[in-house]
Amino acid sequence: MIQKLLLITACCFGLLSQAQYEKRGSNRLNIEAHQVSFDFISPGFRYEIGIVGSLSASTTLGLGNALYEEGYALGLAMNNRVRFYHNIQHRLNRGKNIGGNSGNYIAAAQAIFFSQVRLSTNIEGPDDFNLGFYGITYGIQRAYPKGFNFNVELGAGYYKGDGVDSGWGPMISIQMGWLATKQKKRKPDFDPSSLE
Repeated sequence: MIQKLLLITACCFGLLSQAQYEKRGSNRLNIEAHQVSFDFISPGFRYEIGIVGSLSASTTLGLGNALYEEGYALGLAMNNRVRFYHNIQHRLNRGKNIGGNSGNYIAAAQAIFFSQVRLSTNIEGPDDFNLGFYGITYGIQRAYPKGFNFNVELGAGYYKGDGVDSGWGPMISIQMGWLATKQKKRKPDFDPSSLE
């Protein structure tokens, strides 16, 4: 099952990268085309690809915690997001850094919590159950010139049980780590002082 999911994810990102472009009319890519980061709090890594404008897709593989009506499960998780960075242009106009996709975003969220590498749970059911999460999150991501980055995300959604009961619950994620890819230097489209 894990091999199939990884293959599907790789194919999707391959197709998205074919559609990638830096500039085409007014649909200029305002965010990083590609970036890889490593998380130190919940050991894992994330790959994010810019799609168009301020829209990106990302996948994270690492330690995750599912928490919903039936209980909790802690272990290996794959988190997928389609992010819309809503304040990139505002940050550019104010002369703030947007390198490394430093901005605030709203995301459609999906996650899979695997039974094969589960560390702890209090959910009643068979040992080999899986959980899927489908919801909406709001996040803040910042990157700094030396590569340090953090991402804080809060949301809610539906936890679909495979072998156990389903239910509603929150999605909370805090990541701190190192951005392995080089950040592009960004300049505002216009000089804000020219408006004075």
